[in-house]
Amino acid sequence: MTPGVFLADGATRFSVRSPRAEALTLCLFEDEAEQRIAMTRVGDNWIVEIPRDLRGIRYGYRASGEWNPPDGLWFDPAKLLVDPYAIELDGSFVQHTSLSTYGADTSKIVPKAVVTAPPVISHLPPLFRHGGLIYEVNVRGLTMLHPDVPQPLRGTVAALAHPAIIGHLKQLHVSAVELMPIVAWIDERHLPPLGLTNAWGYNPVAPMALDPRVCPGGVRELRETVATLRAEGIGVILDIVLNHSGESDVLGPVLCLRGLDDAAYTKAPDGRLINDTGCGNTLDFGNPAVRALALDTLRHFTRHCGVDGFRFDLAPILARSPGFAADAPIFREIAADPVLADRVMIAEPWDIGPGGYQLGGFPSNWLEWNDRFRDDVRRFWKGETGVGALATRIAGSSDIFGKACRTVNFLAAHDGFTLADTLAYEQRHNWANGEENRDGHGENFSWNNGMEGETDNLDVLSRRAALVRAMLGTLFISTGTILLTAGDEFGRSQRGNNNAYAQDNEITWIDWDRRDRALEAWTFGLSAWRHLRISSFTRFPEDGTWRDLNGTELHTSAWESDLTQGFFWQNGSYGFVVDRTAPMAGPV
Repeated sequence: MTPGVFLADGATRFSVRSPRAEALTLCLFEDEAEQRIAMTRVGDNWIVEIPRDLRGIRYGYRASGEWNPPDGLWFDPAKLLVDPYAIELDGSFVQHTSLSTYGADTSKIVPKAVVTAPPVISHLPPLFRHGGLIYEVNVRGLTMLHPDVPQPLRGTVAALAHPAIIGHLKQLHVSAVELMPIVAWIDERHLPPLGLTNAWGYNPVAPMALDPRVCPGGVRELRETVATLRAEGIGVILDIVLNHSGESDVLGPVLCLRGLDDAAYTKAPDGRLINDTGCGNTLDFGNPAVRALALDTLRHFTRHCGVDGFRFDLAPILARSPGFAADAPIFREIAADPVLADRVMIAEPWDIGPGGYQLGGFPSNWLEWNDRFRDDVRRFWKGETGVGALATRIAGSSDIFGKACRTVNFLAAHDGFTLADTLAYEQRHNWANGEENRDGHGENFSWNNGMEGETDNLDVLSRRAALVRAMLGTLFISTGTILLTAGDEFGRSQRGNNNAYAQDNEITWIDWDRRDRALEAWTFGLSAWRHLRISSFTRFPEDGTWRDLNGTELHTSAWESDLTQGFFWQNGSYGFVVDRTAPMAGPV
């Protein structure tokens, strides 16, 4: 029996999985009163049917049984538990010591799920086209300071449908916006004492429930925003976190799966939580119930919201049980699913577990974030590598993917330095995170061009301006899909913070008034050129000639020489140039 809430014939049926519980109680909240209703076990699920339509009513669960955390038993009837299949919540999650204290009632602080039955919308093919531009968006960061977006809309999913935002996306010829997580998340427990909050959302609790802080209108708001963007030719891809939950390690809160079915988490033989995510726990995709929850999540956002597809955070977790397997069940199940088979699937192909770097290891119809592109482009323009590696990346990374061009090329993403900061900071400056600047990547292949951070030195500024244009040019001439993080097209900065996950403030909010309009216009020009030739960027460029900057055809010795400073590529219909001596890169 599928878990979740089902409305039919004037009745409401609740079903929740909890194989090891001794009793389950449905808790209904009408006004402030809590009504408790005993549920009946049916196999591994517990069910109850109420003979009325409870649409709009808030609910949660309480599970009774043994409290023995070392054995995966976290049953505490004092804990109000969120339905893992919840679709909407009446509030957001907050950290509190009571969430991890046995016997402490949490009904006053845990958000309640809301009974809802969103309509199923028409199944339309994705708008996103391979070879197109994906625009990575932090919903709050993009719109909190936008002068043309009305104040009540700022920081919400609905703001993406505002004409000012759509106009910008269309000038960039965006194929799809990729929304950083908008599912309800909880702050990591070390953040509240520091006065900080999670700004990125990569710490979810229930995978289908949208966070009211960024999507106060719930499923309807996301569905309508997707429809508005779609009408303008722009698809929506959700960055989704199915590798762990915000229940963290053994000191974390009891909110959802932990209090219902702790077997959802991967364990070592001695019962310890395996932490292949770096977030305290790892969901076990060898468990059919976990895969079912994941697949139902993807179906929900496809059937009820119309999204084009998904980007999977720490995607190797999906194929671990416990080691990564290229033929893992989840891949077959997605491919065979009539709702999901045509969706865009994008892997972040690494996690921190054994054998966790799996770039090139995903199914042939999946795209993959290519950090080799990012690093080799940075190293070339920094002067650390020659033209050979750069040309391989520009041509679609056939050394990794063959000639299928499954690469998603990017220069910078939410995690790490912004593009502008890559050229302005030699070292990370993460002091605002409260971890004494120990967090964040230490190796960024960044360089400050003579002065650390902001400066009025015209020579330094001129050098940075030329390099950022050259790097953007390199991205836009590259074969494969390309990704641009919002604001990098006009020089956004995070003041050297390369791990700004806890900065829901001016560090991550894009300052539209101070954007570099000349750089923005340059990027618009690059995107217009690429858009006209989008089909040329979906396959390995077998045709054409590669020549050095003097016009001589390049051979092996020149490709391998550190003295070769650039190249031309031409196939008759179009071409591009890369010149490190200038520096510049772009179409010719």
